[in-house]
Parts: sequence; structure tokens; C-alpha cells
Amino acid sequence: MIKALKISTVLCAGALTVPLLVSYAAGGEPEGSPGDGSAAVRSTTEKPKADAPEKLRVDYENGALDSGVDGLTTTHATAPDASGVVQPGHGGAYAVQHKVTLGDTGYESNGAPRSESATDLLPSGQFDVGDVQRYEFSVLLKDWKTYTEGDSEAGDIVFQGKYAGGNVPAFYLMAKRNEIAFRSPHLNRQTALVPDFRPYVNTWMSFRVDARWTTDETGYFKVSVRLPGESGYTPAVSYENVRTYQPANPADHGYLKWGLYRPSESIGNGDVPTRIVQHDDIRILDLPQRVGSAAPGRR
Repeated sequence: MIKALKISTVLCAGALTVPLLVSYAAGGEPEGSPGDGSAAVRSTTEKPKADAPEKLRVDYENGALDSGVDGLTTTHATAPDASGVVQPGHGGAYAVQHKVTLGDTGYESNGAPRSESATDLLPSGQFDVGDVQRYEFSVLLKDWKTYTEGDSEAGDIVFQGKYAGGNVPAFYLMAKRNEIAFRSPHLNRQTALVPDFRPYVNTWMSFRVDARWTTDETGYFKVSVRLPGESGYTPAVSYENVRTYQPANPADHGYLKWGLYRPSESIGNGDVPTRIVQHDDIRILDLPQRVGSAAPGRR
């Protein structure tokens, strides 16, 4: 059975729920790489759908950094507080927290400022050509210093759909300026999912990415958002009739990463020295439709 942790911090009526740090541990994750692009806005409310079969759940409810999921990797960063389990969670007792301080090698992994968890070594956390999957997660920007005119505009990546083998991500979500944006580097497209996250600092925001993984132009990315106080997800962006599986280097699978990755930031550039992010309720669901066939040599 797979267990998970949760985390939640409420910013409401001027009061903050202060999370309790429960444990820290070290592990590992491969690299990723960012991009830049254009922006857009959210759309109308999505109607409820019957839930798809769940392939993986990471909710940290057992209080462990790997959520009791055999094969889930944790950060390679060596600082004792680079990652840990905190209380409370998003609707539950626990969540995972990742922290990165620029200019400190203790918060670097594979030579870059980041602290992340990953499903690269976990079969239930991987995607292949032909898969149609849903990825859900909740994120909390902990005591996040917001953007003001003249500040660095570099983005902090908080969630990735990543090709194996050192490739750039297929997609990622990042906090940039005062928005949460969705970007696909290969498609060179970017959209603002939450145009202004400042009212939601220290509260939980939930995201859903539906992906059809193809090597031809029949794929899609469809992203929805559920903000505090909302009962359901609202569609925010849809990239359809696109090639979604296109690693620059050979890759026999893809996987997910969550945490904090600050690829183009530095103290010299005037970026915020320390950022902290929390994640909870990470889920992978197999959607009913499969397309195409696996590439030669793929499982």
C-alpha cells in the first residue's frame, strides 16, 4: 500500500497556521532545465467527472519523507533542512517541505540550486508514449517574498513532468513574478494559471495536469486549478493537437518531480536568497483513453 503526507498553512483573516517540522532526510533526483514564453488567463468552471483509476498516491500521512513509497527518491541536497516532513498538511496531518538557499552548496543537487522529490525509479510514477494520465498536486508557497517592480523576474520551478536522461522537462509549473505559470519548453508555450498568487501565499493551491503522451501531433496538455475556497477545478489552459513526447536525447520513460528548482537564480542577480515550498496529495491517475503504440524498444 502507498501512503502519503499532507501539509497546509492557512493565510486567513491575518492569521497563519505555523507548520511543525517533523523530520528531514536525504535522497536523490535527476536534473531539469527551464525556459520562457507567453502568458494567458483562466477560464470557466469544470464540471465534476468520475475519478480515473489511481496509479500512485503520495500524501505523506505516515510521516516519512518517502511517504512509505518504495522507490520514491528524495533530494540529493545535503543541508539538514533541504527537505522534510511538516505539520499540518493539505487536509491531513503531514506534507513535504523543500527549501533552497542560493549560494549555499548544501542546497544544491547535481550542481544546481534545488531540492526535489522524484518518481524516476518508481514504475508507477513513470509515463510512456501512448499513456494518457492525470497528475494532481497541492502546493503552498511558504512565507513567499512577492515580486515588486525592479526585482529579478527569474522563475522558481515547483513541479515538473520530466523526460529521463538529463533532458529538459516536457512541462513544468513555476512561480514567476507574482503568477503561477505553466510552460512546455519544447512547444515554446507558456500560460499564467494563477495570474496573481499574492492572496494565496501560505495557503494551499491545487493543480491538475491531463497529458496524452504522443510522438505525433495528437497529444495534449490540459491544466486546471482549484484555489482556496473553490469546490472544484477550473480549466486554465489547453494545448491540443501537439507532440508531447519529444526528448532531445533518448529517453525510455518520463517521470514527475516536485519541490523547488531555481535554475537561473543567484545572489548576484538579486534573487530572493531563500525560498520554501510545500507539497501534498500528489496523485497519478490513468485516464481511460490510450493512443498510438509504444515506440520500438519501449515497454
